[in-house]
This record gives sequence, structure tokens and C-alpha cells, in this order.
Amino acid sequence: MSTRLVVIGGDAAGGSAASQAKKRRPDLDVVMFERGRATSYSACGIPYWISGTVDAESQLVARTPEQHRAAGLDVRMRTEVTGIDTDKGLVHWHDLDAGTEGTEPYDQLVYATGSVPMRPPVEGIDARGVYGVQVLDDGVALRAELDRGHVRRVVVVGGGYIGLEIAEACQVRGLDVTVVDKSPQPVGTFDPDVGRYIADAVRAEGVELVLSDGVAGIDVGPDGRARAVVTESGRELPADLVVLGLGVRPNVRLAREAGIPLGTSGGVAVDQRMRTQVPGVWAAGDCVESVHRLSRQRVVVALGTHANKQGRVAGINIGGGYATFPGVIGTAITKICTTEAARTGLSEREAEDAGYSFVTAAVDSTTTAGYMPNSAPIRVKMIAERRSGRLLGAQVVGQNGSAKRIDALAICIWNEMTVDEVLSLDLSYAPPFAPVWDPVLIAARKAFEAVEADTGF
Repeated sequence: MSTRLVVIGGDAAGGSAASQAKKRRPDLDVVMFERGRATSYSACGIPYWISGTVDAESQLVARTPEQHRAAGLDVRMRTEVTGIDTDKGLVHWHDLDAGTEGTEPYDQLVYATGSVPMRPPVEGIDARGVYGVQVLDDGVALRAELDRGHVRRVVVVGGGYIGLEIAEACQVRGLDVTVVDKSPQPVGTFDPDVGRYIADAVRAEGVELVLSDGVAGIDVGPDGRARAVVTESGRELPADLVVLGLGVRPNVRLAREAGIPLGTSGGVAVDQRMRTQVPGVWAAGDCVESVHRLSRQRVVVALGTHANKQGRVAGINIGGGYATFPGVIGTAITKICTTEAARTGLSEREAEDAGYSFVTAAVDSTTTAGYMPNSAPIRVKMIAERRSGRLLGAQVVGQNGSAKRIDALAICIWNEMTVDEVLSLDLSYAPPFAPVWDPVLIAARKAFEAVEADTGF
């Protein structure tokens, strides 16, 4: 009898694991369950389809169910796994359209259930006109609502990455947008000085920010639709539509019920090869925890980049090869209209929590040579360990052409470089792309000077 692999979840992690395993072991019998209507799609692209920047929903799909089937995978769409029996090697499933139920045996199992959106336990949260944006089906529903043409005022609850990206999508469509967040700044993973820059830029685009004020409830009209968001301070924000952008948490309900151990972060505990503590059961994607290479803490980072890599690692190992996932360093990037922001490594708060002693340096410069017509402001901040000068973190915020500089700094942090070594990097230069001293190098020089002054050299 052939070996059977069952994969729960058909998006980034699940699709990658199934494809890699089948590619390496053509005789493997692979069954992939997906509760939604699409496989292997870009959830991160949903705001840009809603805004109209991306023309069609189909452009967000990297591999359709038909393409997976052509590669030899048995893909079961609109089929939700409702239980896992690790003793018998069975999963229980429910066909959401036909209403039928059944079981599927497995020899190997990949748990790739992703994440679920945070929903505050407030009155009115389940009213019509309140939307989350987590999976492609959510995006389809939200865009259909906006396309009807009756929405003029949108309140986005949550000022993180997804919240600001949805705010931009609605603003681009000509709607009045308000973002409300309990934190004193948007995107709380940035340091306050960079967060203030982001807040100013968001307001400059015409988006209203209501900060340091959480949501107390959603006022619902006689028709059962949300008509306003009420904040903890008592402020009432009128809304034709409410979007929840409060972030996500790992979808671990099935794992918990099946006795698959979770880690300290709340995600499924896995080793570097993506094995859980239950023999024959693997996990990957937004539902698992990873090791942060700087803090050494267990963290859950919901990003498609990690999900694809982790799924690939699991698939290679299931297919008889050898691969490991070496951890994360917290690299992230976003934009709202013309303002870009990115970070990698540790923020000041995170560095303190991890027990580091550090210095900081921040510089304001331009994205290109100052005399070029497309020159725009950019701010680069670095966090370096005292004495050693090792780069611990970096943040970049500015106009078009700013944020992708974070990738060079992510490589530096990954390879444990010092700010002195960063300062000596042979970065590209031409007036249309950078000043003769790139902002990255200027920030590294200033950070090196701070390290020197601190050590008394």
C-alpha cells in the first residue's frame, strides 16, 4: 500500500508542503483539505485588489486547485477538517456545500490551518456591515460590499499593518476613512519616534487617526447593520462599514483538541524540521511558533514568506530529504499611499525585554541624490549592542523608494554584523537611486560613533 499524506489547509504552507512532498515522492498519496474556495493565494494582496490596484481576484491565486490536481494532489475544496485522531491516524471532515461527513486515514499529517482574526468581545461585533480580512473569501465579501456603492464612511478597527493597508484601499476608492487603535501610535512594532512619522504621514493622506482609544462597542441600527463605532472614551464614529484589522492569532483549536502540544507563544510547537511532538504529525505556517534568532524567544509571526518556507521544509523532509527552518528576525514592510515603512530585528522595547544593553542612532536623509527631481525624505534608525556594536535592529520610514533598504539590513542582522562592518558595505550608488552616502551607511556611521562614545574608545 502507498503511504498517505493528509494536509489540513491549502494555502501557502499546506500547498508548499504537499507539492514538495509529492515532487520528491511521486508514489505518495496526497490529500489536501481546504475549507475555502481558493488554494495557494496571496492574502497580503487582498487590500490591493480591494483598492483596484490589482484588477482581478484571480491574479492573487498562485496555484489553482486544478493545477494542484494536475500535479497529482487530491484536493478537497470547501471541506473542513473537524477533528484529528492521532491514535488511529484519522481526520474527520465535513463538506461545507454538500453537508456530507467522513473520515480520511493518514500515515503522515501536515497541520497548516493558518490563523484566525482577532475579534474584540464587544457588543455589535457580529452585526452586518462588520468585516474581517483574513482569507480570500473575506476579501471577496468586503469588495462586493464596497462595489455596491452605498458606503461612504469606513471605520477600521486596528492600526497595524493590515489595518493601514485596508485604510489605504478605502481611501484610494474615495471614501472617508477613520482608523481607531488603543495604542498611542499606529503599527506598534515600530519605536515611538518612527511611529510618530507614520502617524503624521497617514493623517497627511486624509485618513483620520483616533489613537489611545480602544473600541467599546459597535452601534447597530434597526436594520441590523453597524452604523457607528463607539470608543472607550465615549466618542462615536459614524460608519457605513466597519473593518476589523486587529491582527491574528494562530488557529490551533484542532491541534489542542487532538493533544498536539502548543508552545509558549500559543502556536503549535515544532522543531527545526517542522515536526510536532506527535510522531507523524508536522505543522507549518501561521499556526506554528518560530524561534527569534536575536531574542531566542518563541514567537508567532504570521507572514506568507515564512509560511511558504516552512511548508517547503516540511515537504522536503516528508519526501525523504533533509531541510530545516532556521528562525526569524522580525522583518516586515508596509505602505500607505506614498509612505513606506519597514523594520527588522528588534525594536528598543524588544531589545530591552531580551536583556540587551544598546545604543541607538537615527538619521534623516533623502532617497536619491538631493538634486534629483524624484528625491524624497527617508528616516533610518539603527539599534546596536553596546561594546560589541552588533546590529540588533533597524527601522526605515519615508517616501517611495525607502522601505526596501530594510532587506540589506536584514541580511546584516542575519549574519550578526557590527555597525562598523555595515558602514564598510559596498552598496550601489548612482544619483537616481541614492545619495553618495546612502542613508543606510549614514545611519551605520552614526551608530558606530554612538558605540565608540559609549565604550570610550
